[in-house]
Amino acid sequence: MIMRLKARIQNLEERMSSVTDKSNRYGQIAAEEVPKSLYCLGVRLTTEWFKNTDIQKKVNRNIQNSIKLKDNNLYHFCVFSDNILATSVVINSTTSNSLNLNKLDFHLVTDEVNYAAMKAWFAMNSFRGVTVDVQKFEDFKWLNATYVPVLKQLQDSETQNYYFSGSNDGGKTPIKFRNPKYLSMLNHLRFYIPEVFPSLKKLVFLDDDVVVQKDLAGLFTVDLKGNVNGAVETCMETFHRYHKYLNYSHPLIRSHFDPDACGWAFGMNVFDLVEWRKRNVTGIYHYWQEKNVDRTLWKHGTLPPGLLTFYGLTEPLDPNWHVLGLGYTNVDPQVIENGAMLHFNGNSKPWLKIAMEKYKPLWEKYVDFTHPMLERYNFH
Repeated sequence: MIMRLKARIQNLEERMSSVTDKSNRYGQIAAEEVPKSLYCLGVRLTTEWFKNTDIQKKVNRNIQNSIKLKDNNLYHFCVFSDNILATSVVINSTTSNSLNLNKLDFHLVTDEVNYAAMKAWFAMNSFRGVTVDVQKFEDFKWLNATYVPVLKQLQDSETQNYYFSGSNDGGKTPIKFRNPKYLSMLNHLRFYIPEVFPSLKKLVFLDDDVVVQKDLAGLFTVDLKGNVNGAVETCMETFHRYHKYLNYSHPLIRSHFDPDACGWAFGMNVFDLVEWRKRNVTGIYHYWQEKNVDRTLWKHGTLPPGLLTFYGLTEPLDPNWHVLGLGYTNVDPQVIENGAMLHFNGNSKPWLKIAMEKYKPLWEKYVDFTHPMLERYNFH
């Protein structure tokens, strides 16, 4: 009787494990999906860009006339993204809550595929008159495999198999670790901000899955105390300390980093680019990226190398500046109300069908669903 009961329990556990694995796989696939409406919008905007010379002339004229893009007395924000609608929400929410509109500058970097669509969208729509500059990373001559470890790794057949075929370990590695986005230059470009913006001394980096609720001018007067990175710490619980993200069985990690050091978040970061250049922070990133070619220091993502790169160079910010978790968990309503910026980190992005319904209005508030193009492609 006992043996039969044990066998039954084992069978149920195996079935539960199988269901959980399938759920994780399907959830990951859903999170990586590009909604049809967003794809159609990109195609339409690309077509509009190439057939409408007036839009092209307007963009070229604005670029030639804008000295604001290099003015260090202004508030500079950068977003690296291939998502037109998400980027639009970031800018719309920031400008809607700004008390210093005339001081805002936005720097967008996208890829070749979305470049024309991005330029068209931000030329056709005015965001309270703020300057929005769009670049594509393929134009950066210094961004090559000789200089950038991630690009060098992309040429390696083993790396390609790991991320694009999933056939080299019998499927043992979880699907989330194999997401090719982890090798995307739009993901890793955050480590090259001084090269992307050589004239700037300070800026705020924003992810494209955030929405701003309050004026962000105060970020530009925060004293970083000689540090390079201003970020909100996430170590209220032990699982957000360094040992959560890094492999402490590796001697290189064990000898250099305190396992109980406090983690912090990408998504809203204040960067002192003068200190960055002085301390050669990009060189530090290159060192650790090259050491992790076999993925033994950390598995995936940009946060682990970020934790290594900015170790001892990060100044904690008030948690109200950056509220996390709206893309995967429940967040205290009071914390949300007090937050200057909300981050939909996690799989449940607000533009996807798998979004957390109770948080979608916070993001959709900054989408103009009456816009002719959004109506045409059934965004609502």
